[in-house]
Amino acid sequence: MEKHFNTNTMDYNQAYERVRKLKSFYKSLTWYGIIAGILFFNEYFENGTIDFSFYHGSILLLIWGIILVIKGVKLFLFDASWEQRILDKELRKSKPNL
Repeated sequence: MEKHFNTNTMDYNQAYERVRKLKSFYKSLTWYGIIAGILFFNEYFENGTIDFSFYHGSILLLIWGIILVIKGVKLFLFDASWEQRILDKELRKSKPNL
């Protein structure tokens, strides 16, 4: 028995999910910028230098930044169109030549 999917509904749902992920990513990026700015400018105005140490939050910002980079790569490079291209490529490989 074949299942028939409404492609318009699937496209809308995929688009909605992507927009939700984009919104979440940009919100996280904005918070990262705000927190990093507060930490670095606070340190600079208090001591006149920027100290990259664990106690001043630099390591935490580095870890948070790495997580944001990974999310960005997944969101912008490995999106649904990338998945579809790879799937098509694999299907062409396994298709017998007639």
